[in-house]
Amino acid sequence: MEQQFDATLTGTDSEIDGTAQQVNLPGYPNAYEFKSIDETLHLVIAKNEDGEWIRLDGTEPYLSSWIDELAEQAVSHSL
Repeated sequence: MEQQFDATLTGTDSEIDGTAQQVNLPGYPNAYEFKSIDETLHLVIAKNEDGEWIRLDGTEPYLSSWIDELAEQAVSHSL
């Protein structure tokens, strides 16, 4: 499993700093989990069977743009 990496998501008022890491979930071997430093935001994403990034779990409310932001950071980190 990959190590944690620093990640930042864009909130409505400011950036949200946290850490992300790859996690293995049943049916989703390449899922990623984000946890904000202040523990107010949690997000789990993975690719579905069509190769699209989707949200699997996390806090509410959330911004759909966070899925793409986290996916981009996860992919660039794994290169």
